[in-house]
Amino acid sequence: MIARTLFKPEHEDFRKTVRRFFETEVLPYREAWEEQQHVDRKLWNKAGELGLLCVTMPEAYGGLGVDRSYSVILMEEQAYSGDSGVGFSLHSDIVAPYINNFGTPEQKQRYLPKLASGEMVGAIAMTEPGTGSDLQAVKTTAVADGDHYILNGSKIFITNGYLCDLAIVVARTGNSGEGAKDISLLLVEADSPGFTKGKPLKKVGMKAQDTCELFFENVRVPKANLLGLKEGMGFIMLMKELAWERLMIAITSVAGGEAVLKHTIEYTRSRKAFGKAVAQFQNTRFKLAEMKAELSIARVFVDRCTELVMQNKLGVDDAATAKYWCSDLLGKVVDQCVQLHGGYGYMLEYPVARAFVDSRAQRIYGGTNEIMKELIARTL
Repeated sequence: MIARTLFKPEHEDFRKTVRRFFETEVLPYREAWEEQQHVDRKLWNKAGELGLLCVTMPEAYGGLGVDRSYSVILMEEQAYSGDSGVGFSLHSDIVAPYINNFGTPEQKQRYLPKLASGEMVGAIAMTEPGTGSDLQAVKTTAVADGDHYILNGSKIFITNGYLCDLAIVVARTGNSGEGAKDISLLLVEADSPGFTKGKPLKKVGMKAQDTCELFFENVRVPKANLLGLKEGMGFIMLMKELAWERLMIAITSVAGGEAVLKHTIEYTRSRKAFGKAVAQFQNTRFKLAEMKAELSIARVFVDRCTELVMQNKLGVDDAATAKYWCSDLLGKVVDQCVQLHGGYGYMLEYPVARAFVDSRAQRIYGGTNEIMKELIARTL
């Protein structure tokens, strides 16, 4: 396999810490958390104490001040562990960067240290029941009223929604009819009167990740909580951050595929059929070889995209390509690995079965893969 160039020796110490955290603080409690449909709130505080939250944020705000290669390690180790419940990456690598990149000094000082310590859990509220991937069509409104906005509307499929203390809400602040120009982002604290949460949604997979609906009924949001220099900048900010969000899905897709392939190789070596190991059949060897080759190719592309994102050079079409291709590949790999496990591949005690139900959402969130193809097609 082609050697990776993203990481240096100091990264390995961090990787060991992250791996140990998932092994000791997450995996033993996974079934209990799947039953309650969210992780324990104290897990966020433990992660904050170990410096595993908001690692790319400046040290002045409680982060480690490192680059996104450390975020990649966090995402990869979560995928390698087979966990799908912890929403750290959205909190640390989507919510916090919006505040760090576009917030006022007061907003940064108020929220970033609390996000880094785990005192606050962050969510971003984009999707609505009737809009899906079409962010320009949001119906949630924020109407100016003196020094406040009056926020009304609802959001659905919000990761970290049930436990969140702070939500970045996509809302319409204008009525120009020009779609994107009317969109703004508001920082809304969960204890605001009129802000309510639904129960965690019952999903096919990713059952320990709290995902819920959020409701806003005449919520008074201070105008000081507007993100960005002025109203109407929301869509521009979303577009700047969505490339990274989509690459994050590609990163976890490749790592998830690698993990499932590793488990499957081990299983086919030990499982026997007709007097010999399943791994000795030519069909098995060829399937495993195909998956290794495709994942290796995806790994090189994603690592290159990661280098570009750290240089602020990753194009929208390249991010869309990575998200679409790698999440599709994950689905293909997981399906083939289930088949190589036979009946045991359908048993949830096996990692491949968990991956089968957990990985399906990768092709949906962050913009469906059909939307990714549309974004790529626009550059032709």
